[in-house]
Amino acid sequence: MQALATAAEWFIGLFQQGGDVFVSLVTGIIPLLIVLMTAVNALIQLIGPERIDRVGEIAAGDKVWHYPLRYIVLPFLACFFLTNPMAYTMGRFLPEKFKPAFYDAAVSYVHPPLGLFPHINPGEIFVWAGIAAGIQQLGLGLGDLAIRYALVGLVVIFIRGIVTERITAIMWGRREAEAGGA
Repeated sequence: MQALATAAEWFIGLFQQGGDVFVSLVTGIIPLLIVLMTAVNALIQLIGPERIDRVGEIAAGDKVWHYPLRYIVLPFLACFFLTNPMAYTMGRFLPEKFKPAFYDAAVSYVHPPLGLFPHINPGEIFVWAGIAAGIQQLGLGLGDLAIRYALVGLVVIFIRGIVTERITAIMWGRREAEAGGA
């Protein structure tokens, strides 16, 4: 009889704990995300959507200086202003040969800046929150980690963009060669 009562208490306790977590989200992170998303949308309207779109058109160039624009600046701006998953739509301004690499760069950057800009990928804020909890338990600050994580993310997406662009070119070259020889 005691075991049944203990099991019932555990069962209800599980849902009580879930309720406590839900309340903490409703009073903590959710209002923060709503305010951040509102601020970003206001910033887009102040800057002008056409100016943001213009950056994408410039990034479509074929010169070496277009690489950082295409694989650092454009993915950052797309993630910051459009957030996940809408950020991937900025690739629409790029020629087909650059779209896979842009997507790779953008999708790879929706996690690194969460410590600074949680509105970018609110569905994954729990990943950052878990890391942050561990860092705080060690008595370390979150600011340095958030900045380093975001900066390393920029380096990684730049490398990924260039590598994916090269791989795409090789694969499309093979496909064209096979189509021409068939």
